[in-house]
Formats: sequence, C-alpha cells, structure tokens
Amino acid sequence: MQTLLLNADDVDENARMDRVIDAVRGAFTAYERGNAKMPAKSYIDLPEYNGDFRSMPAYLDVRTEDTAEDDGWDAAGIKWVNVHTDNPADHDLPTVMGTMIYSDPETAFPLAILDGTTLTMKRTGAAAAVATDELAVPDATSLGIVGAGVQSYTQLEAIAAVRDIEEVVVSDLDEERVADFIDAFDDRFDVRAGSVSEAGHCDVLSTVTPVEEPIVGPGDVGDHTHVNAMGADAAGKHELADGLLSDATIVIDDHEQCTHSGEINVPYAAGNLTDDDIYGEIGEIVVGNRPGRAGAGSGSDAAAGGTRNAGVDGVTVFDSTGLAIQDVAAARVVYEQADADGNGYPFDLLGLAE
Repeated sequence: MQTLLLNADDVDENARMDRVIDAVRGAFTAYERGNAKMPAKSYIDLPEYNGDFRSMPAYLDVRTEDTAEDDGWDAAGIKWVNVHTDNPADHDLPTVMGTMIYSDPETAFPLAILDGTTLTMKRTGAAAAVATDELAVPDATSLGIVGAGVQSYTQLEAIAAVRDIEEVVVSDLDEERVADFIDAFDDRFDVRAGSVSEAGHCDVLSTVTPVEEPIVGPGDVGDHTHVNAMGADAAGKHELADGLLSDATIVIDDHEQCTHSGEINVPYAAGNLTDDDIYGEIGEIVVGNRPGRAGAGSGSDAAAGGTRNAGVDGVTVFDSTGLAIQDVAAARVVYEQADADGNGYPFDLLGLAE
C-alpha cells in the first residue's frame, strides 16, 4: 500500500469545485449533528521570525441511518500551516504554506500528503459558497470582492457555482493585482475595478484582506447584501466596521474560533458584540435547524420545506475562520479523484512494500 503525494497542480486539478462545495456542506452537517471531532486549532507563535505555525486536526463522519452505503464516508487528517509575513520580501517564499496529511480513519494509514495551500484556497471558496447559498438573495447576480489576492479567485469560482453571477466588482489598493484578476475572468464575467462601496453594493460581497482597521462600513453595503468575511484568521484582524456588524445578521462557522480570531473577535473582546448578537452557526442553517435567507438554500432540508424558508432578511454576514473539518472533507475529494485518475506520485512512505 502506498501513499499518494499531490502537489499544488495535482490538488488544483482534482479539487472539482462542485464536489468540494458538497463535501464542505457535508462537513458542516456532520459538525452540527455531533458527528465530527475537531480539537481547537493550536498556535505556535514565533515572534523572532515574525510568524507562527498552526495545527488543525479533524475527523468527520457523514454517514447516517438514511445514508446509502455507497454515499456514506468518514475521513481524518491534519493540516500544518504557517503565516510568516516576511517570507516574500526576505526569502522569496509565500507568506502562507500548508501541508495536509489525509489518513484512513480505520487503520491510520497515510493515504495522501497534499499541498495544503491550494487545498485551503479551494475549501475557503467552498465555505463561502455554502454560506452564500443559504444567506444570499436567491436571484443574486452581482459579486463584489475586496482584496484581489490569491483567495479572491476561488471566491468567484465557488460563489458562481451557487448563484448566476454576471457582474463582478473587485477593489484593491494594488492596481496590478486588480488587473491580473480582471484578466483571469473577463472572458466569463462582466468584471471591473471599483471602490469598496461599489463592491459592497453588489448582491454578495466577499472580503479577503488581512487588515486590522475596518475598511467596510455600514454605508458601503446594500440593504440586502450578503457578506462573506473571510480575511480575519488571527486575533486583532477586523475587516468590517462594528456598526455594520451590529446591524447585520451574523452567522459564524465556530464560536470558539470566531470569538478568538474571526471577524467578530475585536468587537467581541471589547464587549461591543455579545453572544446575543450572533444569529447562529452555519451548520444550524445547513441542516435546517435555523432559517437562512427566505427562498435560499439548496440542502435537502430546504427542498423538503424546512424552517429556513421563514428566512432572515437585510444584511447578513458570514464570519469564516476556516475549520479543519473543511480541510479533511476537501482532501477526501482530491484524494479520491486523483486516485481514480492515476494522478500524483505514489510512494512507499512507511517502507511496507515487499
């Protein structure tokens, strides 16, 4: 038995976005139903290198009594990821790099070692797509993006899989990055540069910046805009003004992570937001235990006329910190596809070959 080594190109090729979105939706479902094990993300701070390491282990089981045997699955793995802000200038390396180990839950055999950076981009886009599907107006056709870095690409790729996006407005202080983004997508969408407010008045807005001073205020979004706040991943980061957050319906991915390092961490620590201001977790909406946007949602509970059809209205915000269960779910998609197609490099990691 061999371990499959999958580099960035392999992950990109085999992470079919429609399947990753379904897998991430399944991860949120398993987590909400108590069928996942996910210890808190652990940090190793290295101020001497202006960086840190983070470890993210998880196990999830999407099998239920109603799941057909061929459709049920469980999965386990761990992602080891860093944030070293001096890397690009000092070492010609990316700020963020990740490595994913995907294992067989029954035997613990390492089925694959994957590039975790590309995997993170894919599952982050997929998480925004799941939230958009549940919280954005059903007829959304415009998407605003604040921040034209690497994460912006999978935001558009994923959200366009759940809404018929036609118009895209991208805002970034770096004109070259904006031009690169437009070049990448102008053959598929009506995409243009714009201000933060122009991006924010789209039907859906994704913010993917590392700022610590809010750049999107209450007047920068439309009356029914759904906002995917994707940039905050550490204490002190804060993209959306407190006034916007206090007026919006806030949905989080995980209470511990969001209050520690998500979009709400700064106003929560200051007492400007409390648990009473948090509408619920995305998993609750996915399984139909709490209403999403009226008429939105493509999950089975919505199709069956679940409670989400009562619906929230106005501005909604999804605070996404990124969960290890998402990485494991996405890794399974990549491994299964690569294994079936003969992609990647199989090798005898444990020296068990005869």
